[in-house]
Amino acid sequence: MSTTGSELSKEIKKNTIYRMDESLRMVEKSIDEISEEEVWHRPNQASNSIGNIMVHLCGNITQYVLAGIGGKKDMRQRDAEFNISGGISKEQLMADLKSLIEQVKELVESLTDEQLIKYYKVQGFNLSGIGILMHVVEHFSYHTGQIAYWVKYLKAKDLEFYSGIDLNTKNEN
Repeated sequence: MSTTGSELSKEIKKNTIYRMDESLRMVEKSIDEISEEEVWHRPNQASNSIGNIMVHLCGNITQYVLAGIGGKKDMRQRDAEFNISGGISKEQLMADLKSLIEQVKELVESLTDEQLIKYYKVQGFNLSGIGILMHVVEHFSYHTGQIAYWVKYLKAKDLEFYSGIDLNTKNEN
């Protein structure tokens, strides 16, 4: 079966949005389990708090998608993302991330085939639109895992991300 560029683009965009929604769902479920104090707790000086990770995600996703592909001015102050030690509530962190993901999803939906294959200079890297989307999904997923691990460690409980779904189901041909 042969697919056209537009069909492939639709599939890339659909899966990008699906994966971003999945990570957002898992971050929200994780954040609901912890206190305001726990959001900003650092296990040690070499590690970041969940709050830092969430601020970092917003900075990275904005820089790569909204500024990179979307053409907005790149205002990111990356080092500052890791220097914050509080002052932003977990509700505000979650609201900021949700709002950003909605903006990103709107932009992703509107991308043309040309924008997906065009190359952009982002954070010193030369990446295609598809490469940027892959980076953002991978980066969001990576930090979602860190947040989930940290919450599981703090609360000694399973977050049940896939409750009600049999993950032992075998693949079908």
